[in-house]
Amino acid sequence: MVKKEYTNSEIEALVNEIFVETFELEPEDLTADKKIFEDLGLDSLDMVDLIVGLQKRFGISLRDNEEVRQIRTLGDIYTFFAEFLKNNQ
Repeated sequence: MVKKEYTNSEIEALVNEIFVETFELEPEDLTADKKIFEDLGLDSLDMVDLIVGLQKRFGISLRDNEEVRQIRTLGDIYTFFAEFLKNNQ
C-alpha cells in the first residue's frame, strides 16, 4: 500500500489499525497522549513488531532511523510519520 500523501487523520487511522490488529487494543483507548510502554503496555519486543507493521503499512524502511528511538507516545508516532512521509516522498 504505497501512497504519496497522507492526511494527518489517515496517518492516525492507519497507525491505530496496527495497534488494534497487532496488540488487540481497543480503538477508543488509542489517543495521542497515551504512552506506548506505560499506558498501552507494549514492551521492547512489541516495539519491533510495531515498527515492522508500520513499515509494511506505509511501504517504507525505517532501518537506521535514530528518530524512531525518541518515540514515547502515540502522538509521537503520528507526528513522526507525518514528518517522515512529507520529507521522503
